[in-house]
Amino acid sequence: QNVASRLRLSGLCFLLQILNILLFAVFVRYSTESSSSLCSPQLNCSRRNQDSGFQHSRFRDVHLQVLLGFGLLVAFLGRYGPGSVVISILIVSFAIQWAVLIQGFLYFFHNGKIYMGAPSMVSADFCTAAVLISTGAVLGRVNPVQMLLLALLEVILCALNEYILLSLMGVSDSGRSLTVHIFGAYFGLMVSRILHQPHMDKRRREDQQDTGHQPDVFAVVGTIYLWIFWPSFTSATTVHDNAEPWAVLNTYFSLVASTIATFIVSLVLYEESTPRMVQIQDATLAGAAVMGMAGEMLVTPFGALIAGFLAGLISLLGFRFFTPVLHFRLKIQDTCGVHNVHGIPGILGALLGTLLTLLATADAYGDRLELVFPLVAQGSRTAADQAFLQLCALPLTLLLATLGGCLTGAILKTKALRSPPDKGNLENTVLLEVTMEG
Repeated sequence: QNVASRLRLSGLCFLLQILNILLFAVFVRYSTESSSSLCSPQLNCSRRNQDSGFQHSRFRDVHLQVLLGFGLLVAFLGRYGPGSVVISILIVSFAIQWAVLIQGFLYFFHNGKIYMGAPSMVSADFCTAAVLISTGAVLGRVNPVQMLLLALLEVILCALNEYILLSLMGVSDSGRSLTVHIFGAYFGLMVSRILHQPHMDKRRREDQQDTGHQPDVFAVVGTIYLWIFWPSFTSATTVHDNAEPWAVLNTYFSLVASTIATFIVSLVLYEESTPRMVQIQDATLAGAAVMGMAGEMLVTPFGALIAGFLAGLISLLGFRFFTPVLHFRLKIQDTCGVHNVHGIPGILGALLGTLLTLLATADAYGDRLELVFPLVAQGSRTAADQAFLQLCALPLTLLLATLGGCLTGAILKTKALRSPPDKGNLENTVLLEVTMEG
């Protein structure tokens, strides 16, 4: 069975890579500066291409965030941690290629070719981040073959959701509260619900506990990377000189406030002398997620502090009180707590962004209004119309994520894709042997 599992993973990787190579050969070409007008105006591609050096730097930061920030986030699992990091690298390697193709057909397709550059790579990294969030909800419960198929399907649905929101509806979501945090979290949660196996979940919960000092080391490194690179992640699509500093500063203020909230709530709920590094890492993510949509808007410094503080409180309270409800009442095993770290803060960020959109005026924003809300600045929409669409984007994203997660979970649950019962998890049996003391 072990040999068959290894060959199945190897064969699927081979087939998917050959498929990507063939599609790249037929469709993908490098773009030139003159092709900046090919993509959707809602993605601000023309502005992003004004400074290619800045864009490449931003891509580097976003890519590091996706690979290291999200990769180390899953390393806290005592038994599955090392294998989970390996799986994350596998997912990133495939999803970026696949996202360039799928998003290319939607945004960068012209005269039968996909013209890609730094903007398309940043968009692919965003989509990959959503996939990594989803895998955090099912980690330790699916094998690598299932993970790859999840990435294959989710990239398509994630790109479709992004296209509907950003291009067709003209929603402003620069830091991706909707298309990354909310979509990734609830897509993964629904996959987890469909894959629920009562006889296996109790044993897996015991296996997935933090078992030593090594996970804390991973959490320290992951938290540092989140602090350094997440402001770049939030501001990756707002690189105009007058726009980008707001997103960066709002994100930093939100991070510091959410971290303080961790020290307040953790010491009360868990009776610990200091919070664990995993809790600080989760609070950092929650504080960043809440600034996804609102980061480039007129949050103001004190508004960013309030939003981050609330996100940190809600995240920790969710782990303490709502996660047991997910596990035992709703039968959703959320391995990495993506509901509390990405889902709820993402919803809070979307609601905050909607409120700020309603209050957007030319007097408050000045020339910046055209960058954040171009259709409002042009007079095609009122601020109230834009706010209504921002609000409608939230249930639409939840609907697409829920339906997509159910469909993907049903496919992954087929007998041919499941791991042998006595093996449990192919992260250990295929990729890496993880020994346990005692």
